[in-house]
Amino acid sequence: MTEPLGDMRRTHHCCELGSENVGNEVVLMGWVQRRRDHGGVIFIDLRDHNGLTQVVFNPEHNSAVHEKAHDIRGEFVIAVKGKVEHRPDGMTNPDLVTGEIEVMVNELKILNKAQTPPFMIEDDIDVSESIRLQHRHIDLRRPKMQKNIITRHKASAAIRNYMNKNGFFDIETPVLTKSTPEGARDYLVPSRISQGMFYALPQSPQLFKQLLMISGFDRYYQIVRCFRDEDLRADRQPEFTQVDMEMSFVGEEDVMAIAEGLVSAVFKEVLDITLDTPFKRITYAESMDRFGLDRPDLRFGLELKDISDIVGTSGFKLFANVVKKGGMVKALNAKGCENFSRKEIDDLTEFVGVYRAKGLAWIKVRENEWQSPIAKFFTDEEKQQMTDRLNMEPGDLIFFVADQPKITNDALGNLRNHLGAKLGLMDPKEFNFVWVTHFPMFEYDETEKRYQALHHPFTSPLESDCELLETDPLAMNSRAYDMVLNGSEIGGGSIRIHQKDLQIKVFKALGMEKEEYEEKFGFLVAALDSGAPPHGGLAFGLDRLMAILCGGDSIREVIPFPKTQKGACLLTDAPSSAAADQLMELSIKVDLE
Repeated sequence: MTEPLGDMRRTHHCCELGSENVGNEVVLMGWVQRRRDHGGVIFIDLRDHNGLTQVVFNPEHNSAVHEKAHDIRGEFVIAVKGKVEHRPDGMTNPDLVTGEIEVMVNELKILNKAQTPPFMIEDDIDVSESIRLQHRHIDLRRPKMQKNIITRHKASAAIRNYMNKNGFFDIETPVLTKSTPEGARDYLVPSRISQGMFYALPQSPQLFKQLLMISGFDRYYQIVRCFRDEDLRADRQPEFTQVDMEMSFVGEEDVMAIAEGLVSAVFKEVLDITLDTPFKRITYAESMDRFGLDRPDLRFGLELKDISDIVGTSGFKLFANVVKKGGMVKALNAKGCENFSRKEIDDLTEFVGVYRAKGLAWIKVRENEWQSPIAKFFTDEEKQQMTDRLNMEPGDLIFFVADQPKITNDALGNLRNHLGAKLGLMDPKEFNFVWVTHFPMFEYDETEKRYQALHHPFTSPLESDCELLETDPLAMNSRAYDMVLNGSEIGGGSIRIHQKDLQIKVFKALGMEKEEYEEKFGFLVAALDSGAPPHGGLAFGLDRLMAILCGGDSIREVIPFPKTQKGACLLTDAPSSAAADQLMELSIKVDLE
């Protein structure tokens, strides 16, 4: 039989009592973590979001309450009133904040009973993620998950405090908006009032925050939900949270300084770590050359080296033919890994295949020779050149990929990260930040046979490159910048185009006719023509940043109610079918055949 709370009121949380409270009468409320019966005396660890307190039911102290305590089981919700006492000698628990005291119970109320949970409410549990997500309300009771969500709250509070102090206005933007191309599929919402018409959920507040700058608000920010209908993985969700900001009358340095200050404030609040600013900066071209990726992890070496000039005329025809066709050959020196087995090398070959590499050549450097099927194809001069460039020493294992630049960089860049983890080179306690700048303005889509914006079509090109817009767009660099932390892009932004004529030229370079850009972006073009200030901004991926701060492998560990990699909510069984009358109101017919 459960009981009402009545006039009983909580006086403390379950992690607030210590020796200074001995003799005080207190009221605690929470969940039963565990129950132990030691020869008649019943001990219960009572839990709330703050921690644990041991409460005691002694038949010699209060026989009626003790008898009632026999009904208590794990995860029951209870309220207790009693006096704080020192634990007996030798019974203190140094691992518990409240380990010096216990509460001798005089009054007990069982507020709610509970079924046996599907898993223990503890951190080190052996249970599948799908079971955890199906019972997320229970999973969130675990100390680690509670800490993650509370840490996220602290980070959000630090963000708001920092932005408010720096003159930013917290302004909301629409959730039901117009479908505009921003690199991923939109989630569409049918309109009942305008039959056959659709809203889109925003992939980001990009255009609205630019309009706010044109409206004269000068500094905007928002912790905002965004939506993208794309294939999912550990660091993607269909709905995610951005820390979005925009500033007027600024250049790259201004935005970067604010962003560094924001991240520094969060790290100080959450981890009590003082970051060194300004952060390192490298260009996109340098990042791709040295690390193969535009999000480099600078905690370790294993840098890539282009050896196309050395092997392009070598006797190894595979390398030579790739270079002749405009491709490249890059190498990675896995220092001290000469003892890798053939199976390990085969596994790494399979790994780079995921990134479309057709193979992974290798050389083991021995004291007086190279062990490799390809060693015989190189002259002594070529071997010496590779030795010098790759700093090859006995005990090293050299990996090679030869392909088109994008595939070569992608395969070896990801192999570098994989080896960094495998060899223990990534210090989880080190936080290495870097800005990647001067991204290409465009990339060419072979499928659609046209240019695409590498970031988005509102990114400003470098002023010195504007003259290339109509003659050589692929040679243009943009005023875009990404903040990278330990190999993960946690924020990205750019200086925006604020002139109507330049914006139209960029639309045309992307293959848009006037009718298309007027239909999709006519409101922006008109706004730019009304007096737009120079402006720029940045958006942080809050989920991704929190995963790093909390030491999680997936952003699902820092989101209260996440979706699976198939976009499903196992707790609520969403998405689900709609009722026939709802579909009829929207003039929608579902035909899956």
